[in-house]
Amino acid sequence: MLIQVSSGQGPKECEYACYRVYQEFLKEFKGLDVVSINKSHKNCLKSVVFYSEKDLSSLEGTIQWICESPFRKHHKRKNWFVDVSILKEEKGIKNQNDIKYEVFRSQGKGGQNVNKVSTAIRAIHISTGVSVVSQDQRSQLQNKKIAYVRLMQKIDEVSSSINKDIHYENWNEHNLLKRGLPLRVYKGMKFQRIK
Repeated sequence: MLIQVSSGQGPKECEYACYRVYQEFLKEFKGLDVVSINKSHKNCLKSVVFYSEKDLSSLEGTIQWICESPFRKHHKRKNWFVDVSILKEEKGIKNQNDIKYEVFRSQGKGGQNVNKVSTAIRAIHISTGVSVVSQDQRSQLQNKKIAYVRLMQKIDEVSSSINKDIHYENWNEHNLLKRGLPLRVYKGMKFQRIK
């Protein structure tokens, strides 16, 4: 599961709050892996993406930080917001167990070898159902290698358009920050949780 913490299009105070939420999540949830960090200044983050094996979808929503601005003296605003979103993961072949191979007899020229030996290979990507066939060679092993390469190319073609959409949706999460109805509220420069 990918979790993004973002300051949205907020000012430096929101970026500081994003940095503090990042620190709090690392303390609170052991085993979080940092996938990417988008820094703006020292101790300020535009966004950070975590990976977790655990289901942390309960964190999705808005986090509020109530504090006077540490960067602008006498600024009237005291409420700063950070967004936590669950991102969609990009698709692709993650391991060899996702591929199933079927063996069958080739068709066409080849004489006795084609008629008696199963040399053709069908490679199927289990999760998407995409399949390819290779019967170009007389050897089953060579056909398996060719089928694997063809399957990878076909999966890349299919998943590249899907991944572009996923990447755009994930990027667009920065603009969807909702101010109000926070799931968590922190207060002061000590970032003490009050809700």
